[in-house]
Amino acid sequence: MSKYQGRWKTVEVELDAGIAWVMLNRPEKRNAMSPTLNREMRDVLETLEQDAEARVLVLTGAGSAWTAGMDLKEYFREVDAGPEILQEKIRREACEWQWKLLRMYAKPTIAMVNGWCFGGGFSPLVACDLAICADEATFGLSEINWGIPPGNLVSKAMADTVGHRQALYYIMTGKTFDGKKAAEMGLVNMSVPLQQLRETVATLCQDLLDKNPVVLRAAKNGFKRCRELTWEQNEDYLYAKLDQSRLLDEEGGREEGMKQFLDEKSIKPGLQAYKR
Repeated sequence: MSKYQGRWKTVEVELDAGIAWVMLNRPEKRNAMSPTLNREMRDVLETLEQDAEARVLVLTGAGSAWTAGMDLKEYFREVDAGPEILQEKIRREACEWQWKLLRMYAKPTIAMVNGWCFGGGFSPLVACDLAICADEATFGLSEINWGIPPGNLVSKAMADTVGHRQALYYIMTGKTFDGKKAAEMGLVNMSVPLQQLRETVATLCQDLLDKNPVVLRAAKNGFKRCRELTWEQNEDYLYAKLDQSRLLDEEGGREEGMKQFLDEKSIKPGLQAYKR
């Protein structure tokens, strides 16, 4: 039995061989993100970040959906009827896990898109480091059909991944697309048949587990930060991250890797990680 079984109402967590499988668990609502789910997901991410057993995090959904986006009933009808200060709190809680925590998370994150991914679900999808989806998954930005523009940072997520024309086409028409199209657009890394999805993600997780965790964190977060900086700022920042990773790395990965490559001739860069 997982040590986290039953801890959260709308999220399930399974720890297995270094992988934290995090499942949004509102299948009757296609895992639509409610205020309760958002509060719990913040706690899930913060808890797993401090759990040494969890070295890679996979985010997926129960049933036939990854997430159908924001729960329209709970967000728009019930929240709009409340005081303005409550709306501010609920919006902040959504942002905190959907992109603030996920985007610069201390551990590698993979979105495993098993089914429906709509609207607000695009924010955590893009905030994850990597994404693998099922060919059968259905993606859509249907907000225009409900009389509202995309919320949260959905437009930013699309602009940063799929580009100007593709993003506006789906934002303005509300049309849907499948997993293969998502991969073609660059929204996900790859699309595979649903029956192969978990195995494909598990294999990717193993690739990441083989890497030095301190250096992996510096590499992924350095890339994300450098997109926002000038060339001069990047030079200083990325060299600083390089030095920081050497100071924090208790494994001495750089020294060990250089020894295995230069002296022992036991590894070939590009083909495998250094032997830990």
